[in-house]
Amino acid sequence: MQTRNRVLDDMARVASGAMGVASSMREEVEARMRAQFDRLLGDMDLVTRDEFEAMQALAARAREAQEDLAERLAALEARLAALEGAGKAPAKKAPVRKAAAKKAGDDPAA
Repeated sequence: MQTRNRVLDDMARVASGAMGVASSMREEVEARMRAQFDRLLGDMDLVTRDEFEAMQALAARAREAQEDLAERLAALEARLAALEGAGKAPAKKAPVRKAAAKKAGDDPAA
């Protein structure tokens, strides 16, 4: 019976050794895959989240400023129209170019 225990003990040691090797191989493969992904992402020249959020905030501020300027322009145009209608000679409007109207969309005042 001792021989069987010895054989079983040897098989258990071989199995545990194989599990240890498999575990270390898995860790090595994971490390290499992680390094490969890091290298690939580094080569793609992607922006970081901080850079993206900073540019997003900058775009939001620019959009707000553009909207404020559009409101000021509309107020100035209304004021000019009121002054022209109050007895002063009406000024001729400059013709709107077709290319400028296409860029601005259907509404040339926007």
